[in-house]
Amino acid sequence: MSGSPDRHSLQDRAFQLLKSMIDDGRLSPGEKLLEARVSKAFGISRSPARYALRKLCEQQLILEVQGRGYEVAGKRDAHSATQHATLDAIKIPAVARWEGMYNQLEQTLCSSIIFNSVRIIEERVAEHFHVSRTVVRDVLARMHSVGLVNKDTPGRWIAPQVTPEKTHHLYEIRWLLEPQALIQAAPKVPQSYLLRARQTVEQSLDGFPRDGFDTDIVENDLHVTLLSYCPNVEILQVLARTRILFVPTRYLFDPVLHIPISMIEDALKEHLRIYDLLLSNQPQKAAGALRLHLQQADERWLKRFNRAVRPADLHIPDYLLTL
Repeated sequence: MSGSPDRHSLQDRAFQLLKSMIDDGRLSPGEKLLEARVSKAFGISRSPARYALRKLCEQQLILEVQGRGYEVAGKRDAHSATQHATLDAIKIPAVARWEGMYNQLEQTLCSSIIFNSVRIIEERVAEHFHVSRTVVRDVLARMHSVGLVNKDTPGRWIAPQVTPEKTHHLYEIRWLLEPQALIQAAPKVPQSYLLRARQTVEQSLDGFPRDGFDTDIVENDLHVTLLSYCPNVEILQVLARTRILFVPTRYLFDPVLHIPISMIEDALKEHLRIYDLLLSNQPQKAAGALRLHLQQADERWLKRFNRAVRPADLHIPDYLLTL
């Protein structure tokens, strides 16, 4: 289980483009890079720009400057050390058809499965998105890998309802396995990664909720990227099937789930404690804090269900059949 996206994803292409600009000298040591400038120059949102800069930082191609973005690593001259990098407007090509379709289909499914299980009709999905059934099957296979959809006995694609019982069972898997994965990962995780991940949480808490706050980033930092250092791939493969728990909150903060800001803030503080214990070389205590965090997350999910409100105008497209 890796935190890296598909190599053709928008955020990875942004990373590759910046890396090539550093490699060929278009970006010089000491020049400053800001998330907002990368976003504007490449015609992308700030989330993939943030990912690209953080990955460059992990590879020590750029250095984080506290409160002032990043600067290109290496021996710098007086001129480059005082200027922002010049980024030509290089629009990254639109995402592949399956990527844009994936996000739209994922959002539609998440809006539906809070209240019902649904069957996905392949041929209707293909017609709706103007793609081949091969593309549809590829997308559904990717969704199957994270537990969002399953196949029933006759071979039909089903997106099962996200019930309190199901989420509890998934969280139970996580609090049994993630702490062990964390213990095994701890000796292999670079301190630099822990410091950067902790800083992301700390910055998110500073004046929370901040503009542009992205739950995916903090969740993936702790529960995917950090745990990917665990050498036991069997544990990681089982945990990959629990990632469906990350999905609904991308789309359903409002008006469906009505998640109180205080609940999200509490979760961020729990992340901070886990990083602090890892940074102080206390992996067993960090694992205990992770287990408690996941058990509390299970309780928070139950509260989300209790608050869930079915929108009066909830639309089920014709490529889904309510079961």
